[in-house]
This record gives sequence, structure tokens and C-alpha cells, in this order.
Amino acid sequence: MRKLLLAVTILVMSISAKAQIEAPVKWSYAAKRISATEAVVFLKATIQDGWHIYSQTVKDGGPIKTSFTFAPAKEYALLGKTTEPTPVTKYEKSFSMDVSYFEKTVIFQQKIKLKSANVSIVKGQLEYMTCNNMKCLPPEDIDFSIPLGK
Repeated sequence: MRKLLLAVTILVMSISAKAQIEAPVKWSYAAKRISATEAVVFLKATIQDGWHIYSQTVKDGGPIKTSFTFAPAKEYALLGKTTEPTPVTKYEKSFSMDVSYFEKTVIFQQKIKLKSANVSIVKGQLEYMTCNNMKCLPPEDIDFSIPLGK
């Protein structure tokens, strides 16, 4: 009976170890006031070796592109679009097209116009998809809340 209980315990432990959720991308955030009326929000993705996330400019028919939605607020307004560095662009057989992506780290930036001196937090949501040379993980939505320093 003890051997059976031990075997079942080992089996359960090995199954739960395989069922752990993969999380190859970690997000971090920062903001910097550049004047009394402007700030820049930084959204940084740190990506495990072998994985990548996609640019904001991926064409339709390809993978889910990285996108940012900032919560509407009376205290600030977006200045232009969210910017990104130059991505790697390569043909991916799985999508039958050229796609642009980032490996290791990438920092996206969004300028904002401060309409009030009382702006303390910028909120929103980002969506991204991550893949390696074997598979893609389902797209993920992450809420963010970024404090603005003084």
C-alpha cells in the first residue's frame, strides 16, 4: 500500500511540474517627466533566450502584434503613437510571411501631454504574443499602472 501511495505521489508531482505555465516574457514599467507639461512612459519586455514578441507593425494574417491601449483620462493625452526600436524582420514559415519581432529586450515609449499637475498614474492594457522556433503561446493581455514621478 505504501509503494502504491508513493507511486501515485510521484506521478502527481511529475504531471504538475509539466503543467506549469510558461512565461518567457516579463514586463516592467517606468515613467519620466520631461517638462511641466510632458512625460514619457516606458514599457519594457524582457524576453527569455529563444523566444520573441512581435512588433506593433505586423501585417494582417500574421501573428498577434504587440499593442497598447491607454485608459482615457482627463489629466493627460497621448502625444503621437507608441514608439519602438527597429525590429528584426524575417520570413516565418508558420505564418508564410515576413514578420517583425524583438528578442532579449525591447522598450516601447509613449509620450503624454500632462493637462494637470495632479497626474500621478498612467493606466492601460497591453496585448502581445510570444513564439519560439517550435511553438507560439496564446496572446496575453496585461493591465498596467505606471506611476509618474514628480
